[in-house]
Amino acid sequence: MRYISILILFSVSIQAQKLQVLDAENGKPLFNARIIIQDQILYTNDDGFAPVESTAANIEVSAVGYNKVNLALYKSTIKLKPSVRELDEVKIRSVDLKSLFEDLHQNYNKRYYDKPSVYDITYKSKSFNNDQLFFMVITEAKLWTKSNSYNYKDGIRKKYDDILQIQLNNVKYKKEAKSDALFNAKTNDFNHADMGDYFFSFEVSRILGNMKLKESKSSGKILAEDGDEQLIKVKVKSENGIIIEGEFKYNKADKAITFYSMNYQQAGYKPYNRTNTDGKEFQYQLGDVLVTYEFYKKNGTYLPSMKRKEGSKFYVIYEDKKDERKAVTEIIYNTFRESTKKGLENRVDFSKSIWENILVKDDKENTILLSKEEQEFVDRM
Repeated sequence: MRYISILILFSVSIQAQKLQVLDAENGKPLFNARIIIQDQILYTNDDGFAPVESTAANIEVSAVGYNKVNLALYKSTIKLKPSVRELDEVKIRSVDLKSLFEDLHQNYNKRYYDKPSVYDITYKSKSFNNDQLFFMVITEAKLWTKSNSYNYKDGIRKKYDDILQIQLNNVKYKKEAKSDALFNAKTNDFNHADMGDYFFSFEVSRILGNMKLKESKSSGKILAEDGDEQLIKVKVKSENGIIIEGEFKYNKADKAITFYSMNYQQAGYKPYNRTNTDGKEFQYQLGDVLVTYEFYKKNGTYLPSMKRKEGSKFYVIYEDKKDERKAVTEIIYNTFRESTKKGLENRVDFSKSIWENILVKDDKENTILLSKEEQEFVDRM
C-alpha cells in the first residue's frame, strides 16, 4: 500500500502593546519568530510584530537560525543574532534520511506527546486569486486531539471526530472581497488526507512513503550544528514525479525533529477533473505546497507550537481560461492542557466548510495582530 497522498490546495487595529523581532545584522523583521510567555505561545506576523503586553515577564524569543533570547521584562524591540554554525564545505556530511524517518515513524509516540489534549489556538486562512487577496478569516478556537498523531484507520473510515475536534470561539475577522475569479472552484471533497495534514505524524509517513518508492532518489546533508541540534537539508525526487525540497532541525539527543519546512513541487502532474459545489466540472492543476511544523519541549516531551500550509501555483481551468490560486492556513497553538478522551461538546462539522459552523462564545486573551497587508485588506471592506 502506498503512503502517498497528493497535497491539494485547501480550499480594526488591536490596542495591545506590540513587540517586534528583528534580524540583528540587517534590521529586517523576522516573520514567524516564536514568543513563549510562561505557558502561552505567540508568533510574529509578516512584519515581525506580535501582541505582547508591556507587563509581560519571563519572555523567550526564538527563530530558526537565530540565537534564542530570554528576557526578564518586556522590550518593544528584540534583535536576534544568527546562531547556526555552518560547517565548512569539506565537513558537510550526508545523513541516512530513510533510517532517520523510519526511526521517527516507529517511535513517534515516545518522542511527541501522545495523550488527549486541548489547545487554545489561533486559526488563520487566506485565499488569493491571481495574486490578489480576496478572502481572509482569523479566529480563536479550541482544538482537541485524542493522541496528537493521526489514526489512519479512523481517517479512512471518516471517523474524524475520534481523531481531532475544533470548536470555533471568536471569529475576529472574516472578510471576503469580490474576486475576479473566472470560476467557483469550491468543492466538498474533504478527505482523510485533509485531516491528516493537521498532524506531523502524517507528514512523516508521507515523506517516508515517497522516499521508499522503488525509483525515488533522496539525499540529506547536515549543513550546520549547534549543540545537539543539526540543520539538515533534504531533497527527494519521487517516483511519482513530485520533487520535495526543504530542511529540518533535528535534536540528535532526543532523536526528534523540532522544526520542519518542506516544499512539495507537484507541477509535473497533468491537470485532472474536479466538480465544484454547483455541480460543474473543471480542470485542476496542482502546484507547490510548503508545509511547516514547529515544536517545543515541555516536561521531557515535544508539543506542537505551529503548523502552516501554503499552496501556490495552483490553476483552475474552465472553458479554456485559467486562474492562478494561492492559499495559506496557519494554526498557532497558544496554550496547552491535558484532556480526556471525551473531547469537546461543541465542535465543527468537517463534512462542510468550517466557516459554515455555528460559533461558540468563549472569549480569551487576544493573540492576534494583523500584518500591514492584512490590515489594508480589512480597511478596504
